[in-house]
Amino acid sequence: MEINVRTDLASEAHRLWRGSAERRSALRGVIAREESLCGFPVASVQILDEEGARALGKPPGQYYTLSFERFFPRGEASFSSSVSALAELLRRCLAGHTDGTVLIAALGNPDITPDALGSLCAEGLLVTRHLKEARHPLFEPFASVALCRTGVLGTSGMESALQIRALCASLRPSCVIAVDALAGAEPEGLCRCVQVSSGGIAPGSGVGNDRERLDNGTLGVPVIAVGIPTVIDAARFSDEAALRGLFVTPRDIDTLVRRGARLIACALDLALHEGLTLEELDSLLE
Repeated sequence: MEINVRTDLASEAHRLWRGSAERRSALRGVIAREESLCGFPVASVQILDEEGARALGKPPGQYYTLSFERFFPRGEASFSSSVSALAELLRRCLAGHTDGTVLIAALGNPDITPDALGSLCAEGLLVTRHLKEARHPLFEPFASVALCRTGVLGTSGMESALQIRALCASLRPSCVIAVDALAGAEPEGLCRCVQVSSGGIAPGSGVGNDRERLDNGTLGVPVIAVGIPTVIDAARFSDEAALRGLFVTPRDIDTLVRRGARLIACALDLALHEGLTLEELDSLLE
């Protein structure tokens, strides 16, 4: 059985599979479990092989979905806990891949709010590659991090994969971290969870606008994907033909996407730069 509902989240795809008519059959090639980090639930889905990949419509890899009742603003105490939980999941996927420069790719269209996650996240990232190369003593304990904002094909005239592949050839990073908005299948999950994956990403796939994949096969280095579901296919709510290809987003998406971007940026900074605290990060980014 293959999943036909549009979703970029492996945890949703797994739940949809279990709720299908064939749910009594064994789901081979997939290991799913639940855990808790810093008081927040985490759904873990590991796709082991091509059989599991066909069933869930995702490439092999490890997928974590960290869920919240809401995204917390920087001033709330729960913000620190949510950042710590996400940073831990990032470290799991990054393990063994941070010995050189880490290239962060901020994907999406900054002019379309539900697709601006990558661009907004980039504003809160601590970029250090140039400082490391200059042997600045203050940044000796920090990781080497580079950043690119790819834009989209319609505004740059270039596929994201083309730009990132060229940068990989020049910088030779140890891994790429791609940050992008996702499409979900469950309304309650919109802007309330973050997926971290070691399986790479196909920009635009959740809304039927597939671009070239970003993964080890296309870039030659491991690709960690981080994203938040910001839209859902309206066809999930009705069988009307007029709704096909129509995507909806929460009415307060401006606030939600900014909070989600801040969460991801802080978690990336803490995961990559060992020993850094949120307070120190605030001072460095001021």
